[in-house]
Order: sequence, then C-alpha cells, then structure tokens
Amino acid sequence: MAPRADSQSAGAVAAADASSQFSMDPVFHILKVVPYSFLRPPRLRLKIPSVSLPSAITVFSLVLLTYFMVVSGFVYDVIVEPPGIGSTQDPATGAVRPVVFLPGRVNGQYIIEGLSSGFMFVLGGIGIVLLDLALDKNRARSVKVSYAIAGISSVVIAYVMTTLFIRIKIPGYLR
Repeated sequence: MAPRADSQSAGAVAAADASSQFSMDPVFHILKVVPYSFLRPPRLRLKIPSVSLPSAITVFSLVLLTYFMVVSGFVYDVIVEPPGIGSTQDPATGAVRPVVFLPGRVNGQYIIEGLSSGFMFVLGGIGIVLLDLALDKNRARSVKVSYAIAGISSVVIAYVMTTLFIRIKIPGYLR
C-alpha cells in the first residue's frame, strides 16, 4: 500500500505561503497600495513600430564596408595606433622622405598602407561582382560587355597592385 501524504503538513505549507504574502512590512504595504488607490495609469495607445527589412544594396554596402575594415587592419590600427605614414632619411642627400609601406615587417603596418591594401582587396571583390553581373541573361549585350570589361580590369588592377605592395613590403619576394 502506498503511503498517504500528510494532509496536515500540506496545509501548513499552504498557510505559510499565504501568510508570507500578508506578512509584509506595513510601511512597504502603504507605499505599494496607497498611491494606486487614487492614481491611475494612463491609457496609452502605442503602436508597435514596424521594422522593414533593409534593401539588398544596403546589406551589400554594409558587408563591403565591414570587409574593407577587416582586411585593412582597422582593429590593428585602433589597438596599436601606428603612425599614418613613416619617414626615412636618404643616405645620399640627407633629406627626409615619406614612406608609405613599412618594409621588412610582415606583422606591422602604417595606416595608409592598410587602407590602400584594403582598397585593392575591395576593388578585386567588386570586380568579381561585376563579372557576375556580366553573366546575367536579361541585360543588353552592351551592358554585359561593359560589366565584363570593368570587372576584368578591376580584378587585374587589384592583383597587380597587391603583388606590387607585397614586393615593396618584402624585398626579394616572388623573384
């Protein structure tokens, strides 16, 4: 036979719960009840704001901007705070020349170096997007040819300039 629950202990627990609600501090009870006896909250007719999805070009622009900031080393620039450009002294004339690329250090950069490299990466990405747009069958032939020429030239310029940047950064690389 299963044991029965003690009805007296269950009643004591229920009475303790009920008494805990009424065993409030009287001052707290007055502060909680009295203001609402004569004050009433206003009837607000608030409309839930409707949030529409952003357009495709807005999302593309935000993704492209984020990509640019990541590949240009924005986080590095904020944390390390490197100078915008460097300078070196010409040994023959003694004149000070500005230097855009920090030579010999792969893990360091000037701000302009990061921004120019990031721009070249974004230019290459935009070229790939233009090449994709050139394959659309619903466009006129002249538009497709224009997209293809702009896309190919953007990818080639980005590749050549990035290779040049690497050769400046690391002398003797790829030779």
